[in-house]
Amino acid sequence: MSDPQPVTAAILVIGDEILSGRTKDKNIGYIAEYLTNSGIDLREVRVVPDVAEEIVGAVNALRARYTYLFTTGGIGPTHDDITADCVAAAFGVGIDVDPRARAMLLERHAEADLNEARLRMARIPFGAELIENPISKAPGFMIGNVIVMAGVPSIMQAMLDRVAPRLRTGARVLAETIEAGALPEGAYASDLAAVAGAHPGVSIGSYPSMTAAGFRNQIVVRGRDADMVAAARRDIEAAVARLHAAKG
Repeated sequence: MSDPQPVTAAILVIGDEILSGRTKDKNIGYIAEYLTNSGIDLREVRVVPDVAEEIVGAVNALRARYTYLFTTGGIGPTHDDITADCVAAAFGVGIDVDPRARAMLLERHAEADLNEARLRMARIPFGAELIENPISKAPGFMIGNVIVMAGVPSIMQAMLDRVAPRLRTGARVLAETIEAGALPEGAYASDLAAVAGAHPGVSIGSYPSMTAAGFRNQIVVRGRDADMVAAARRDIEAAVARLHAAKG
């Protein structure tokens, strides 16, 4: 459902392997774009190790600050997969093998193969809703405003698709890009500051890059009001045109 007030979110990435560099995170960018397209403002991202007090502290801090907290990682079958236990501790609830989650695992594994390690993936905090996992069947879950998902990108993406319809969303952010070409940022920085001051309802960013054709700058205007975005864009285009003309 769409909300007239901004809907905010944070991401908590859990895992020693991310902090060591052994695993390169592929989830943050995907979730960020997904949320932006859904009208949810991503405001913060944290990465924490597989340390219970670090996870519990981050969960409690972020769930209190934002509309939603999305976590990735730490819900597998090994001893260091402690996310579910930490989320339960953060909420002050118990945790055990959930019959619903166990039934999901049985769609993939025979009863005889549901050993202690596999059953760790069916341990769900009391009161949580399950998030289906069509790929490997081990579910994620949602408790309060915390959405707990796998770290494997394909599984995380499938879980995100399943949980998205349950979430509140806000008005989508509109974005307009103005090509500044080879103009250096220093040439138009004061103009952007003036435009930003004249249009407080939008945000303006400058993004340099190197392309096959050489150096270029792009200026991006973002906002939820189409008229405000359009007005800021016109002022920036006028400033860029004037600076190009001055260069000859």
